[in-house]
Amino acid sequence: MRILVLQHIACEPPGAFEDVLVERGADLHRVELDEGEPLPGLDGFDAVVAMGGPMSVNDEAEHPWLVGEKALIREAVERDVPFWGSCLGVQLLASALGGRVHAGPAPEVGVLPVQLTAAAATDPVFAGLPETMPTLQWHGDTFELPEGAVLLATSPAYANQAFRVGRSAYGVQFHVEVTPELSHEWSVIPEYVAYADRVLGPGGIASLLADFEARNEEMQGHARGMFERWLDLVPQH
Repeated sequence: MRILVLQHIACEPPGAFEDVLVERGADLHRVELDEGEPLPGLDGFDAVVAMGGPMSVNDEAEHPWLVGEKALIREAVERDVPFWGSCLGVQLLASALGGRVHAGPAPEVGVLPVQLTAAAATDPVFAGLPETMPTLQWHGDTFELPEGAVLLATSPAYANQAFRVGRSAYGVQFHVEVTPELSHEWSVIPEYVAYADRVLGPGGIASLLADFEARNEEMQGHARGMFERWLDLVPQH
């Protein structure tokens, strides 16, 4: 299995998702778009994984590579190449398919619950998850569902938290893939610390880290379950 991994900053790799890929013997081709690495074509890849990042999908003037990335994601959906997007990745999926991405009413940051929809109960990836589950939220933008999307999860602050398009294109706004190692890395990045303190108040990053550590094992269990079931949708050669 050959997987194209789209990264937008070094500190936001696939985390627990990557652990699953390695266990399955997948061949990962990682592209660091923010570092100017070129996008390959889709030929030869069995699936695409797009991760998070601090930029907005609308920052095309500052990050012109976003234009090509969205075109590649749209092509993947059209060709039924399985796609998984997390945080920025779900917003890229929505934008690539015509959904508007815009600032939400207020940033959603912290370990917060999402509620699964009725459609999630029969979805091949989300079925079996609890109706309410903890997630790490770290975003200020939200998105409108593109045409034909099936809403799979929601939250009180942001109605659109996860969706599916077609058979195997999935996006989740939240983080469940973050490992303890990654969380500690985030906790010492000045820009991330400042953002948490601005949203949550002084010492916000410390309280967030404590909440994360208390629920991390549960979140990673959900991450692995979802991602393994999504990988089962990837055609085997």
